[in-house]
Amino acid sequence: MARHGGGRGWYGKMVGAAIGVTVLAAGASLWTAQADTTGSPSPQAAASATPGSDITPVAATIVHASDQGARGVNITIDDGPDPVWTPQVLDVLSEYGVKATFCMVGTQAQAHPDLVKKVVAAGHRLCDHSVSHDTAMDKESQAYQSQQILDAERMITEASGGVRPMYYRAPGGAFTPYSRQLAASRGMRPLGWNVDTKDFERPGTDAIVATVERELPNGPTLLFHDAGGDRSQTVEALRQLLPQLKEQGYTFGFPLR
Repeated sequence: MARHGGGRGWYGKMVGAAIGVTVLAAGASLWTAQADTTGSPSPQAAASATPGSDITPVAATIVHASDQGARGVNITIDDGPDPVWTPQVLDVLSEYGVKATFCMVGTQAQAHPDLVKKVVAAGHRLCDHSVSHDTAMDKESQAYQSQQILDAERMITEASGGVRPMYYRAPGGAFTPYSRQLAASRGMRPLGWNVDTKDFERPGTDAIVATVERELPNGPTLLFHDAGGDRSQTVEALRQLLPQLKEQGYTFGFPLR
């Protein structure tokens, strides 16, 4: 599990006090270990991110499987939305009739609500990727984890016009039993990945495609990014991979809930 950039990630410099965040509460073997249940009671949010909404809790285990079965593939897109790259990713997905799950950073969703609405209107799903993309949040207090998850949920829901995120993906895979159970209690299934394309490092389009081809037997959930820098290699890799995977008999779907 890559912890892109280490520490608090590239969003740390963008957030700061100016964001005005409200504090709401004071590899496969590694994924399996993280997904084990703890037997501890589910944490309760101090305040509802969407007051009055009906929320159905989901399982707190980290999901990877596709709702399309054994030949299903889940395309997941992290760190946006971004005004330059998210529209290009959406265009490629639309060109090949593929739906994806967009794991959005709360501050990015708040800054670009038009893009969040565009993602929803195109039939894609939303995922909570925390407020500030802190890849070390598993080392922080439960109050801090709660703030990161619940404030991002609120930001994304407001930006979308009322559509709530269906998943929670910890930045860099920094899940804890507490964060998984909190997200699940809010109806957001913890979401992992099986194939880290390393597109964040801009290794070249060919390298991104080769990583997917090599590692897809590890599982169906592929990790890409639409923010955090130049994502032209990601856009081109998707343009090559989507028709190629379809020709190989794969079907694109969503992670199980």
